[in-house]
Amino acid sequence: DPVAVKLPHLEGKGLRTVFGCPVKDYIPKDHFPPKELKRLDRYSQFALLAAEQAMKDAFTSKEEIDKLNKDRCGVIWGTGIGGIQSTETEVTKATLADSDKTGARFDPFYVIRMISNIAGGYIAIRNGFKGINLTTVSACSSSANAIIEAAHYIEQGKADLILSGGSEAALSLAGIGGFNAMKALSTRNDDPGAASRPFDRDRDGFVLGEGGAALILEDYEHAKKRNAHIYAFLSGKAVSCDAFNLVAPHPEGIGAIAVMKGSLDDASLNPKNIDYINAHGTSTPVGDGIEIEAIKTAFGKDVYKLNISSTKSVTGHLLGAAGALESIVCLQAIEHQIVPPTINTQNIDLDPKINYTLHKAQSRNIQHVMSNSFGFGGHNATIIFSKLE
Repeated sequence: DPVAVKLPHLEGKGLRTVFGCPVKDYIPKDHFPPKELKRLDRYSQFALLAAEQAMKDAFTSKEEIDKLNKDRCGVIWGTGIGGIQSTETEVTKATLADSDKTGARFDPFYVIRMISNIAGGYIAIRNGFKGINLTTVSACSSSANAIIEAAHYIEQGKADLILSGGSEAALSLAGIGGFNAMKALSTRNDDPGAASRPFDRDRDGFVLGEGGAALILEDYEHAKKRNAHIYAFLSGKAVSCDAFNLVAPHPEGIGAIAVMKGSLDDASLNPKNIDYINAHGTSTPVGDGIEIEAIKTAFGKDVYKLNISSTKSVTGHLLGAAGALESIVCLQAIEHQIVPPTINTQNIDLDPKINYTLHKAQSRNIQHVMSNSFGFGGHNATIIFSKLE
């Protein structure tokens, strides 16, 4: 089921879009003590909770974690915007301040709530990881780039384990209002749940989401030695830049084609080997069509043998956290041998012979999956995950 709903704090603000995909039933005080919450923007809260879940999934006990060489464990995190809610709150408060009395006063914790790298710092402190700590900021490719950089670092022998992923919390007046001003968001306020409709004739923009997603990337021998549950290999990866336009993809999809072909080369795979593509598929009028044409160019006739879906139709677009969330979707597709669906799409206006996995999940033998992430600034990143044989 889709999670898009109207957002009460946006009502009456004169915005063309007043809905998004918030994390359901999330109450911060249920997860963090009041003193800690003063220091945590919502995007950092999601980062810490996602990282905690990843660690619990990867390790059976605190004793197992304590055995790690923490000097060779790191964090590479992605976010497109960081603490935008903290900035909005503080600037609004300062603007409304009475200059003749108190003046503009900023919270002493404002900067450490706002800056984009702070979530990665929090994750490292909580886990005692003393190796690389890095934040990637490349719009909607941010967490895909984080995962790719983590893989590079491990491949170079500089780390045993890196906690990677991304988080975003931009369902604020500034977040929604800014993307609204660009005409990037759907305005289907009368039916938010059906607003994200990738590949559909009537798509009118993306639906903004929020949340966090984290993965543990680990050297194979290191993981094998501790008998870790391995979901898949990160077998291929590539990055590129359109170098064309700040917000529009290249009309011929040259950057998208380059990363898909590059990731296939990196994985030593052919197009026919890919079973499923988790498309960037944001539900924008221009972007979806260019991506599908790029996939057709990269895959040739093999495009008709694979499944494609956009899970943003369900989750909304998590911006800098999208690549990590969709990587987890790909890992689950391999784990359960099921392709997740594209929902809401009713009238395909792109190549109708492609299997867009419409409306319901499909069982399939899945060996290799591809995840696409494309962002403002022309950033492109593609990751391939492969089943452990």
